[in-house]
Amino acid sequence: MKETIFDVLMYLFEHYMEEELEIFSDSDSIKTELLEAGFPQLEINKAFDWLESLSAQRAITTTVPTSFRIFSNEEKTKLDLKCQDLLLFLERTGILNPKNREIVIDRALALENEEISIEKLKWIILLILLSQPDEEIAFSRMEDMIYDLAPTYLN
Repeated sequence: MKETIFDVLMYLFEHYMEEELEIFSDSDSIKTELLEAGFPQLEINKAFDWLESLSAQRAITTTVPTSFRIFSNEEKTKLDLKCQDLLLFLERTGILNPKNREIVIDRALALENEEISIEKLKWIILLILLSQPDEEIAFSRMEDMIYDLAPTYLN
């Protein structure tokens, strides 16, 4: 089976969630663990680069709250209509704010050869919310949605 960056990210999420993705302090031992688990070195490096870029994005300033989002052609290619609708829905319901929406789009586009399904996008969103300060409620709501614990009107 060909492991992807997304698979590495999911492994890190499942095994290091309590540490809120603060895995860089012990990255060498975690990379060794990932190699022993069968992940290719290239994909491990790309996943760590993805996470480093995510932590750098905390400085993005919030957009004007009355604005609306138009997806570029590149974004439309990577994120199908269902993914776009999910992002806009999550923003309307307060799970995503404009800043986090932009980070989600950026990080989805950064998964180069990865096809982004709606399920993968939900996990990307969860990773983003986990990495952002003061997003515990949004993270919990998104987690409920992923694990089908949300009321049906939110799905």
